[in-house]
Amino acid sequence: MALMKLFTRSSRKAAEPVTAAPTKAERQPREAGPGSRGWAGRGGGIAALVPSVTEYRGTTVQVCGLWPFSSGASSPMIGVPLGRHEETQATVCCDPISWFQRARLISNPSAFILGLPGLGKSTLVRRMFIGLSAQGVHPLILGDLKGEHVKAVQALGGQVIKLGRGVGYLNILDPGQAVEVAQLLEDSGHHEDAARVRADAHGRRLTMVVSLITISRNNPPTDQEQTILDRALRVLDDRFEGIPVLKDLLDVIVSAPNELRQVALDRGDMAVYLQETRALEATLLGLTGGGKLGEIFSRHTTNPMMRDRAVVFDVSSIDETETDLQAAILLACWSYGFGTVNVANALADAGLEPRRNYFVVLDELWRALRAGKGMVDRVDALTRLNRSVGVGQIMISHTMSDLLALPAEEDRMKARGFVERSGMVICGGLPASEMPLLTSAIPLSRQEQQKLISWQDPPAWDSRGLDVEPPGRGKFLIKVGGRPGIPVQVGLTSIEQAEGLNDTNTRWHAPAETLMNPAAPALPTEGGTP
Repeated sequence: MALMKLFTRSSRKAAEPVTAAPTKAERQPREAGPGSRGWAGRGGGIAALVPSVTEYRGTTVQVCGLWPFSSGASSPMIGVPLGRHEETQATVCCDPISWFQRARLISNPSAFILGLPGLGKSTLVRRMFIGLSAQGVHPLILGDLKGEHVKAVQALGGQVIKLGRGVGYLNILDPGQAVEVAQLLEDSGHHEDAARVRADAHGRRLTMVVSLITISRNNPPTDQEQTILDRALRVLDDRFEGIPVLKDLLDVIVSAPNELRQVALDRGDMAVYLQETRALEATLLGLTGGGKLGEIFSRHTTNPMMRDRAVVFDVSSIDETETDLQAAILLACWSYGFGTVNVANALADAGLEPRRNYFVVLDELWRALRAGKGMVDRVDALTRLNRSVGVGQIMISHTMSDLLALPAEEDRMKARGFVERSGMVICGGLPASEMPLLTSAIPLSRQEQQKLISWQDPPAWDSRGLDVEPPGRGKFLIKVGGRPGIPVQVGLTSIEQAEGLNDTNTRWHAPAETLMNPAAPALPTEGGTP
C-alpha cells in the first residue's frame, strides 16, 4: 500500500507541466514604502528625529471651525478649575457643590480629603472656595489652626475672627443672631419657624457645654448631669436679661431653683442635690476660671460672625501642644458656624432674605475626634445634615489611621462613616500601610494604590540647595464611588503665586535666604560686633 501511494504521488508530479523561472526583465519591481522616519536614500529626506505634533486645546465653539475632528475630554468640565489631568492633560473641574447641584455626579455636596502633610491639601481647598466664592457661595473656614486661609479670605473681602488666649473670645452660650431672628420671624407671622430657630439655638448651646465638659474630664457627663444642664439653660433664658456666660450658668446651678431640684431627684433633700451637682459645679468652675481650656469660652464674644460674606476663624495663636484646647475651639467654631447657617436658612425660607449657600471647611478633623469619648457623636451630629440645609462641606485629615485611632470600636466605625458618606474622596500621597484601611472605605484599583504610594515619596537627595518639590505635591486622585479615579495636578495661577496665598512656610524663608546668601550681613553679638 505504501508503494502504491508513492507511485501515485510521483506519477501526479510527472503529469504537471514544467515552467521556466521568470527572467530579471520579467520580474515586476516591488513598491517600497517609507520607513517610520521617511524615505531612505539620497534626497529621500529621512529624519533623524521625529518632531512632536503641536496640540491645541479649546472649546467646541472655537475648535470646530479650525478642525472638525475634535474630541471631548474624559474629565468633567463643571465646577471650579483645579488643574490638568495627569495623563491626558485635559482640564479638570471639580468641587462638591457643582458636582451635586449642576452636574448631578454625587449624591450629597460633601468631600473628604486625605493626604500627608506638605502635599497641597490646603492649596486644593483654597482653590475650591475661591472659585465657589466667584459663583456666589460663601466659604466658611470654621477653625484655621495654622492661619493658612486668612490671606485668601481677606482678598475676598471676608471676615477674619481671631480666637485665642488674650486674642479673642467666643461665648458658647451666645445664641448669636437667633434671638433677633426669632423675634423678626414672629413679627412676620412665621411662628413655627421662630420656634425652630429657638430650639436649634438651645440644642447647640447644650451640645457645646456637654462637649466642653467631655474634653475637660476626658469623659462625657452622666445622663442626669445633662438633664440638669438642659433645665438650667432654660431657667437661664427665662430669668436672665441679655446674653449669659458660663459663670451665669454656674450661678443658676449653685442657686438650686426648684426646677433643677426636681430633675436632680433630691426628694426635698438638699444634701442629695449638692451631691448630684458637686462634680458638675467643679467642672464648670474650671471652665470659667481658667484651667486647661482657658477663659476663651467664658467671656462675651468679641467679634460676632456675619452671614453675608466669607468668614475664617483664625485660631493659629493656640500652641500645637494644647490639643484639648484646639479640639474644644474647633467644636465651638463648628457649632457657631452651623448655627449661623441655620439662621440664614430660616430667614430665606420665610422670604425675608435672599437664599445663601455656604461652603464649610472642617480642617484637622482628627484633633476633635481624639479629644474624648463621645466626640465622634458630636461631630456626626454637626455634619450629617449638610444636604438638607443647603451647605457644601469638606473635611480634611491626614490619614485613615488618624480617624480610626480611637479607643472605642463604635467610634471607629462612625469615624470611617465620615469617609464612606462623603460624596467624593480626594486622596493625595499616602503610605502603603494606609491602603488596607482606605480600600475598606472606598474601592481603589492596584494601579491607583501604587499612584498614591508614589506621590508620598520625598524629593531627590541631591537638591543642591534648590527648592525641589516632592513628586506628589499638588497631585490628587478624585474618587466618586466605584468609578475610576481622576488624577489631577493642581496648578497655581499667577495671581495666587504673586499674592503668596499658598505659602505655608513663611516662617522658614528668612533663615533659608540668609544661609543661601553668603553676602548677607551677619547678626551682631551682644557687644555689637559681628
